[in-house]
Amino acid sequence: MKRGPYSKGILMKRKILSASAKVFLEKGYAGTSSKMVSELVGVSNGLPFFHYGNKEGVLLELVKWMFSGQFRTAENMIGKVTDPLLLYGLETSLQMHIAELSEPLRELYVTAYTLPTTSDYIYDEMTEKLAGIFGEFLPGAERKDWLARELATGGITRSYTGVPCTADYPMERKLRDYLSCCYKILDVPKERYEPIIDQVARIDLTETARSIIAETIRQVDAGYEAAMAGLDVPNTVGL
Repeated sequence: MKRGPYSKGILMKRKILSASAKVFLEKGYAGTSSKMVSELVGVSNGLPFFHYGNKEGVLLELVKWMFSGQFRTAENMIGKVTDPLLLYGLETSLQMHIAELSEPLRELYVTAYTLPTTSDYIYDEMTEKLAGIFGEFLPGAERKDWLARELATGGITRSYTGVPCTADYPMERKLRDYLSCCYKILDVPKERYEPIIDQVARIDLTETARSIIAETIRQVDAGYEAAMAGLDVPNTVGL
């Protein structure tokens, strides 16, 4: 439907965010230039990132959408998983599979865990999530304790996500090493997390990861087309 009473400034920001997301998913963060985004939006070079402060500000908005949207999509695709420890293992393992299938997304994940504003956002969001999932193992923990553990697991996630699998280091071994490190940091007893890791390792998450990538691209394309046409972005699109 036709757009509502958006100001020119708001509409331009939506166009820039949508165009930036499109290029990020194709070229990665480092490979995205203001010129590429300008050409998609149809504005002068150097203008786009100004609306968000800089390129990092644009990535922050995209990270907010991607992390929340992909977690919801993962939960829907995984099905009715009632064990929060298993859900955590599956969601984080899906991120590893997504990175393995898309180099631009691998770079976006690693960059998001590296830059100040994006990493602060992730740490803040995940601190609350960790407290909800692993509270039974640290009953007296305060927010600062969960933040400390998120900083540790976040660093591990960045490292493992950034390293591609090889014949000598296949996905199953990578996931076992990664999840073992995270569960240990979160004080989960070995007898609780080892069966979870075995279960995760037996599940082929490749097709689910492909579906999430395809849905992410579809939503970004839909958001870009709607923004360029001056239409309301569909409800399924976070941009």
